[in-house]
Amino acid sequence: MSVDVLDESGEGVDVLDLTRLCRFVLRRMRLHPQTEMTMRLVDADTIATLNEQWMGKKGPTDVLSFPMDELTPGREEPDEDDDPGYLGDIALCPQIAAQQAPAAGHDRDDEIALLTVHGMLHLMGYDHATPEEHAEMFGIQGRLLVEWHEAAAGQDPDAP
Repeated sequence: MSVDVLDESGEGVDVLDLTRLCRFVLRRMRLHPQTEMTMRLVDADTIATLNEQWMGKKGPTDVLSFPMDELTPGREEPDEDDDPGYLGDIALCPQIAAQQAPAAGHDRDDEIALLTVHGMLHLMGYDHATPEEHAEMFGIQGRLLVEWHEAAAGQDPDAP
């Protein structure tokens, strides 16, 4: 798995930890072992520009996902004829994450982890426009975050 995390935000985010989280999610969602993706950590002005350019919305947001190859999670065993693909790009703003974190009851880094998983699920085609989609996506997101925290605490043999 090739995961590039680029910190252009100036916020001192642990890029190595985010890279591990992305790889963990790709494995848990059973994507092809050679799947690629990129995450850019950007400042509020940059995410506001991207939000307006791509979503038609004014102002900064927390995370944007740009899916590419419509890769589907859930493989038990990859077929040797399957091509690895480029999952897509995520733009995430640590400044906005830091602003949102207190209301969610956790710190900035936990909010960044949540937004990372959320953005990755969007890359995989999940959405939350309907109550059913919301329940499915947020259920998977919650499970992945619990598993990640257990793995990080050394309670999981499939740790990153």
